[in-house]
Amino acid sequence: MNTETTHSANVFESAIQRLDLAAKHLTVAPETVERLKRPKALLEVSIPVRMDDGSLRVFTGYRCRHDDTRGPAKGGIRFHPNVSRAEVQALAFWMTCKCACVGIPFGGGKGGVIVNPKELSHLELERLSRGYMQQVADFVGPDTDVPAPDVYTNATVMGWMMDEYSKIVRKRTPGVITGKPIPLGGSLGRDDATGRGAYYCIKEIEKRRNWDPKTIRVAVQGFGNAGQSVVRLLHQDGYKIVAVSDSRGGIHSDDGFDVPSLIKQKNETRTLKAVYCEGSVCELIPAKSITNEELLELDVDLLLPAALENQISSANAAKIKASVIVELANGPTMLEADPILAERKLLVVPDIIANAGGVTVSYFEWAQNRAGYYWSLEEVQDKLRRIMQTEFNAIYDTMDRIKTDMRTAAYVHALGRISAALESQGTAEYFSAS
Repeated sequence: MNTETTHSANVFESAIQRLDLAAKHLTVAPETVERLKRPKALLEVSIPVRMDDGSLRVFTGYRCRHDDTRGPAKGGIRFHPNVSRAEVQALAFWMTCKCACVGIPFGGGKGGVIVNPKELSHLELERLSRGYMQQVADFVGPDTDVPAPDVYTNATVMGWMMDEYSKIVRKRTPGVITGKPIPLGGSLGRDDATGRGAYYCIKEIEKRRNWDPKTIRVAVQGFGNAGQSVVRLLHQDGYKIVAVSDSRGGIHSDDGFDVPSLIKQKNETRTLKAVYCEGSVCELIPAKSITNEELLELDVDLLLPAALENQISSANAAKIKASVIVELANGPTMLEADPILAERKLLVVPDIIANAGGVTVSYFEWAQNRAGYYWSLEEVQDKLRRIMQTEFNAIYDTMDRIKTDMRTAAYVHALGRISAALESQGTAEYFSAS
């Protein structure tokens, strides 16, 4: 087994351990937990692609359907050199829990292709995208498994895949995939849904802790779509964004940054610089360069890990000064860091609720596709806000009731819904009594 596969397998094992911790707080049949430790189906495919120079390359792809008891599987497709079978399985498991956490009628799925998309031309990327859908078309579908964008895939890729699936089944089928371009059946509000969902969680913390936004210092690790969306909304409310970072490092200023200027600079130049912009004119402002590791340990009130998994570990958990951590990334906190953070009374809003805004609006898109009726942006955002508020507060109350950390409470919340669905079909106790 290579290093990446071993790493991904460890991620999956950690997730399963969190499930075991949650099961201790519920009356749940042992067979329910046992069933959730294995995916229902896992597909590996070969995708031959004719390259622009005439050569042929064969790429390996995966699609995992972890559980579909509560509805069709749901989860992204990533194009990345480190995609592995074990990683896809782990991410599909997280999606099962995430969908249950916010109460939407989906199970968990995930897919990926082992490729560095930065090395492909646009035409090669389209051939790969359509080739992947050709190979998994019998495995996915609006009633079976509904993919979405993930790492290094986007609305354009989803549009190609939806079009290819429609050709295969010989009818237009927008509901097979979400995260599509708006003209092809995408939903308004999908672009900032992940960050906006986290923002709604933070606003509930604000109420419970009587925060004055102007006094709250925020650091965000990862300045992609989700990171930008949440800090843009927080900045509008008066929160002080004092540190941001991307894959190459970060910047820090106690005075805070003008977030619209940072976003403009990042999106236009693909670089992260401390700037202030008026119209098209931007000027550099004083700031300290920091590493991603240093950002995590800054003296701030609110920390937003929005980049990679496994950023908070046993090595740095004791050094984190933020009183609240909201996980926009998938799996940014390692299993061994959780008890250290809990002992220090830090509130960690886990990924399966904090970043669930994306899959929630994906559900809205799927529902609109099936109905053939599309909602306004205000409707989408209002429905998202109500779901995030309701589920966040239910998890927070569960945390207080069972005297545990919020991550365990979120898994308890999710497992309660999943076990109810699985056990409604009968358990060993039911069948042994007949």
